[in-house]
Amino acid sequence: MTAWLVDTGPLVAFFDRSDADHQWAKAQWAKAPLPMVTCEAVLAEAAYLLQVRAGLAPQKLLALFERGLISIPFRLDEHAAWVARLLERYRDQEMQLADACLVRMSELKRDCRVFTLDKSEFQVYRRFERQIIPLVAPE
Repeated sequence: MTAWLVDTGPLVAFFDRSDADHQWAKAQWAKAPLPMVTCEAVLAEAAYLLQVRAGLAPQKLLALFERGLISIPFRLDEHAAWVARLLERYRDQEMQLADACLVRMSELKRDCRVFTLDKSEFQVYRRFERQIIPLVAPE
């Protein structure tokens, strides 16, 4: 089964009804293979954005774990050198830590798609330096 690696944007859009991509994100969540996987950097970004943009408590994100909808198998301490190389390679793109972690996760889990709203960024990033990263993103 193809795993979905969930990025910050779809997490925020799923909970924030005022987000322009809320309906699209909800529709994708309904057909996503579960559990989706992510990293702690994505959760930290999403928690911050939910509080600042929508006034929503970060506990909403934690409920996704309790319900078995997402998991975090990625340990940054085990992949810090690879992530650092990605951040350096895409320094001119101002790659964020969460994006670098997702790219590294896509290298570890080859049969995957990154579930993101940042299509333009992830079309630039490459796994294994050359491979296009499969995406679930709005057109």
